[in-house]
Amino acid sequence: MSEDADTVASNAIPQGTQTLARGLQIVSAVAHGSTTLKSVVDATGIGRSSAHRMIQLLVHMGYLRHGSPGEFRLGPTLIEFGFTALNQDPLPVVARESLEALAARTQDTIHLSVEDGESVLYLHKIPGTRGAEMRSRIGHRMPMTRTGVGKALLLGQAERWERIFTAENPGADPAALTAFHARMKDYTYDGASFDLEENEPGIRCVAAPIRDGSGQIVAGVSLSATRPYMPKDRMQALVPVMKAAAREISVKLGYSADRDRPGGRN
Repeated sequence: MSEDADTVASNAIPQGTQTLARGLQIVSAVAHGSTTLKSVVDATGIGRSSAHRMIQLLVHMGYLRHGSPGEFRLGPTLIEFGFTALNQDPLPVVARESLEALAARTQDTIHLSVEDGESVLYLHKIPGTRGAEMRSRIGHRMPMTRTGVGKALLLGQAERWERIFTAENPGADPAALTAFHARMKDYTYDGASFDLEENEPGIRCVAAPIRDGSGQIVAGVSLSATRPYMPKDRMQALVPVMKAAAREISVKLGYSADRDRPGGRN
């Protein structure tokens, strides 16, 4: 791409903000593995000289930092902002005590997650004290239809199931979609969902949705362990445990416990 044609190709970018958009594209490219000037240019389409100047500014302001010679990494300013963003979101703060109690009770890995851009975004993680370490991390994204917590975030939303399943599982045959629908109907009825090693071999998960004061699902809590610690009978026994933990957090977010009682609104 030529220097005078070095523009950000998106009609969604407000007039006069193209330079800011380019800088954000560079930060995003580095975050996704483009750590050299050439790879940033290839990933963004920004001209080499423009990209070089912007990277220099981003390094100066702490958004990027120098890594190995000729390479760049995310910088300390983004780390600081990341922790600030987490502290400004009340959900991890409100949920922390309940999550820690659940982790102490079960010794398994606990995740707090939300839906973001039709994917699972991990906000908080408490590693388990037995078995293998999960590959997940705070800020990591995972598919919705192959994770327990992703399914929990989709409970009761049948109108979305086919579209998201098809997008995340290209090439899946109609029988697979039918089976997914059937499982989701059962999970919706039970109020909790499973991951039976669909996302990571050897890892099983039980999850439940967290609701806000309006009754809408706003997050999910999940418990994960390796297969030896998570036989199917234990998974079934954990369903009420996970639902209780999710309900406890939901009440702290304004959810009415009356919704769960006979004759309630939910």
